[in-house]
Amino acid sequence: MPRWKPDAYARLVVAAVDLFAEHGYENTTVIEIAERAGLTKSTFFRYFSDKREVLFGGGAVATVLAEAIDEVAADRSPREVIASALDAVGSQTFTPETREFSARRRAVIAASPELQEREALKGLALTSAMCDGLVRRGLPELTARIAAEFGALAMDIAYERWSVPTCDEDFGLVARQALDDVYEASTGS
Repeated sequence: MPRWKPDAYARLVVAAVDLFAEHGYENTTVIEIAERAGLTKSTFFRYFSDKREVLFGGGAVATVLAEAIDEVAADRSPREVIASALDAVGSQTFTPETREFSARRRAVIAASPELQEREALKGLALTSAMCDGLVRRGLPELTARIAAEFGALAMDIAYERWSVPTCDEDFGLVARQALDDVYEASTGS
């Protein structure tokens, strides 16, 4: 059997989440993650700066959001732009194949204050990516900021709803419903 196996990145992520769930985030080392994945510590550090980053995707979701916002037709409202961006995240990141992993990831983060803090920072980065994209489209900064905040809240709610085992809907549909719920709640209806 060959020594090299493909998908080192994915293997490291799965190994880390498994170990974090089994032993706790604080009690898991980088060496244990690498060994579980059948890799070396140096391979781990080619992909991640530390064990926290295994759970946070290195900015991939922010990139998907920004690119999707840039691709939406110019005549669309901020709400429609955000909805399209959330659809893109669903089709590229939150797929049916990643649902179980996402639920496990959420549980690991919920068990660690350090990871909760990092998740909050990631949320700010996603909000900023949406806001910046809307400003690039020519929206006034305040309008862009509000739309981005609504989008980030909707994305957070959608991720929470979508990652439970009983949900069988596409992330994009769940996100659009969450976005509708956020807008409706903002009017006090």
